Amino acid sequence: MLNISSIKTHMYCPMKLYIQKHIDLEENTDFQLSIELKKLKIDIHDLIQKNMRKIKKEMSLIEIESILSENIDSYIESTTKAIESMDLDINQDQISEITNDSYFNIKITALRIKQAMTIMNKNAFAIIDMFFPNSMYSYLLKDPQLQLIGMCDKIEIIDGTYYPVSIKGSSPPVKGVWDQDAIELVAYAILVEEEFDTEVYVGFVDYEKIGDRRPVVMDVNLRKALFEVIREVKEITDNKKIPNVRKNPRKCEKCEYINICLKN
Repeated sequence: MLNISSIKTHMYCPMKLYIQKHIDLEENTDFQLSIELKKLKIDIHDLIQKNMRKIKKEMSLIEIESILSENIDSYIESTTKAIESMDLDINQDQISEITNDSYFNIKITALRIKQAMTIMNKNAFAIIDMFFPNSMYSYLLKDPQLQLIGMCDKIEIIDGTYYPVSIKGSSPPVKGVWDQDAIELVAYAILVEEEFDTEVYVGFVDYEKIGDRRPVVMDVNLRKALFEVIREVKEITDNKKIPNVRKNPRKCEKCEYINICLKN
C-alpha cells in the first residue's frame, strides 16, 4: 500500500522520495522521530484540554494560563527521555520548539476561553466542546481499493459530520495553506469517507506555530490533483523513475540527503 507519508515527501521534493526508496540503504529513523514528536504534540493538546476543566469564569487571564500550563513541562521532559531511550536523535532545538509552541498555544487558548466565559457567563467545563469537539487522534485509515494508507492526526466529529485535521508545526503561507498540506488533507478526507461511509466537504490544517486554523475545501480539483500526485509517486516508488527537479536552496540545505543528491 502507498503510505501518505510518501505523498508528503514527494510534495516536498520528488528526489528526496527517490533517494529514500532506492538509494538510502541505512535504516532511516527520521520518520519514526517525526511520529513520536507529533504524538507528543497531540498529548500536550490533550493535557491542555483536561486542565481546562478546572477553570472558573471568575479567574484572571494569568490564572487561566497557569492552570492550562499544569504538568506541561514535566510531561515534555519525561516524554523526551523516553524518545531518547528509543535511540532516536532528538535535539534541544526540537524540544525548545515544542515547548515554545505549546506555551504560545496556551496563551491564545487562555484568551479565547476568558472571552467565551465572559460572553456566555459559564465556567470552562460547560463550554469545553467549543474548544475541543469530540475527536479521534492518530487514527489509522486505509483503502484497499486505492491501495492508500495513512494516520490522520485528528478527526473531529461535530453533529455527525467528520472533519479531518492535519496538525503542523510550521508557519502557514500568507493566505490559505501550502499545496502539500492541502494534498495530504484531501488524501485523509478520501480515507475518512471510505472508513465511515460519509462525505467530507471540508478539512482543517492547524498551524500551531501561530495558533491558526485554516480550512480546506475538498473540491473536485483538489481530489484530481491528489490522484495525479499518486500517479507520480508510484512512478518513482514502483518504476524507479528518476524525477526531474529544480534545486531549492531553502529546502536543499535542510535535507539529510543533500550530499547524496549533489554528488549524483
